[in-house]
Amino acid sequence: MTIWLVTRHPGAIEWAARQDIQWDKHATHLDPREISAGDTVIGSLPVNLAAEICNRGARYFNLSLNLPAHLRGWELDAATLTVCDARLEEYIIKKVNS
Repeated sequence: MTIWLVTRHPGAIEWAARQDIQWDKHATHLDPREISAGDTVIGSLPVNLAAEICNRGARYFNLSLNLPAHLRGWELDAATLTVCDARLEEYIIKKVNS
């Protein structure tokens, strides 16, 4: 069982480390085929990838925050993430076939 931290943002990596969040592998891009049942994935992923991760039997924790409009598109450091109430929230996502 592997814990993945998926982010391309240095501030998110630093924030996770400051929160004593442990991970085994870091990736800036995740191929869902690398994920096994029982793995944990931490990040802010597109919903279709998060659904595929859940479908493979892994747990998905979204790095959520309350981001004001004026900070959209900016590279955020760990301190700013904390101010924006960064937190991990577990989601179970399932695609609905139509």
